[in-house]
Amino acid sequence: MAITAPSLAFNVALILLAYLIGSVPFAVVVSKLMGLQDPRSYGSKNPGATNVLRTGNKTAAALTLLGDAAKGWFAVWLAEKIAPGIPVGALAAVALAAFLGHLYPVFLGFKGGKGVATALGVLVAIQPWLAVATAATWLIIAIFFRYSSLASLVAAFFAPVYYVFGSGLAWHAQPALGVALAIIGILLFYRHRANIARLVQGTESRIGGGKKK
Repeated sequence: MAITAPSLAFNVALILLAYLIGSVPFAVVVSKLMGLQDPRSYGSKNPGATNVLRTGNKTAAALTLLGDAAKGWFAVWLAEKIAPGIPVGALAAVALAAFLGHLYPVFLGFKGGKGVATALGVLVAIQPWLAVATAATWLIIAIFFRYSSLASLVAAFFAPVYYVFGSGLAWHAQPALGVALAIIGILLFYRHRANIARLVQGTESRIGGGKKK
């Protein structure tokens, strides 16, 4: 039996659902459950795993990281699960909506995190090997240069590049998904604009250390 593509209204509902899933603020939820200070009240005031780590609670930071990544994966996976015939364009919109949910969450007055972990979760759902290649890129840059922000920026740049050039070798690229990944990359650069300025000035914080003098 042929799989019937979902209606436009159903696709829109899936996109909205993905946005709501992406809006779940795991940094705030985890911090509240573990009796920690609201991450929006200290450090960078960014509701993300890196800022939660500033409390010194590595477990809370790890749970935030896993939660933020999981919601990106879950939103895309759920759309494919409940709508097997979903057009690739709609699926790309679902992936982008989940990411935007983290950046501009309705539950936090549209003031969210930078989206690195959620973007990785989206990559896992789209193509696991692409996620592995992108994560490996982040790790290599982080180890050699010890800047989390720089590693994130390099990974964000290469994710859509890997997706395009890996097509036919490890996966079959879809243009709509490629565009979604490119938009996610651009948004990651935008959200890291303050980090970019500090990198240029030589004052960005290093992994496992303070700011460069």
